[in-house]
Amino acid sequence: MVVAVIPARYASTRFPGKPLVDIWGKSMLQRVWERVCMATSVKRVVIATDDERIYEHARSFGAEVIMTRADHRSGTDRCAEAVAGIEAADIVLNIQGDEPFVQPDQINLLVRTLREEPECPIATLVKRICDQEELFSPNVVKAVFSERRRALYFSRHPIPFVRGAAPETWLAKTVFYKHIGMYAFRRSVLLQLAQLPDSPLEQAESLEQLRWLAHGYDLAVGITEQESISIDTPEDLQRLLATLKPADTF
Repeated sequence: MVVAVIPARYASTRFPGKPLVDIWGKSMLQRVWERVCMATSVKRVVIATDDERIYEHARSFGAEVIMTRADHRSGTDRCAEAVAGIEAADIVLNIQGDEPFVQPDQINLLVRTLREEPECPIATLVKRICDQEELFSPNVVKAVFSERRRALYFSRHPIPFVRGAAPETWLAKTVFYKHIGMYAFRRSVLLQLAQLPDSPLEQAESLEQLRWLAHGYDLAVGITEQESISIDTPEDLQRLLATLKPADTF
């Protein structure tokens, strides 16, 4: 059974109360939950939170909610606690609670990527970068992977480095991919990941997936052509509301 977990916390440093902000008459959290429920590969959707306000709000629109500890290092660790008692789950998805425009087809692709790699414990998605600003933004995580589509590294810096070429020409010289921050885990592996110590690479880049790579876990990579829009700050939300209309995304 595929279980999708949406970790949601109130105490975001850059955007406190983010899951509860209004987007065209519904909270961000409700919009994420509704989109995940549309994915045909998902059999159960759970919101995992440590905040009573989020818990009560999620219950108000009919979501299944699990209360978790407040001291988790990451959303993935919160997912692990949430599914510790769901033994029927064989695949667990971590779907970010700040992506109200997440595409159900992307979620289905994520599940398919893991199922097609029976020896791989984790799967994630990438999308080709076509924009210069995205390539050089530290807020856009870049990914490189092998010919077998196994992740080699993730970085906030553009990778690969294009030797002998001016940075403004890099997009014309080679293909770059950005990381789409959703994951599929085999449940047994997810429970292991939550016990791993931090790694120097993870601490340097502030990317939890580098902890898994450093400890020898493979990540299968699926390539999507669909955009993924996350909302990290109030300014991100205002820009989106100013440029998009409900009909564009829902």
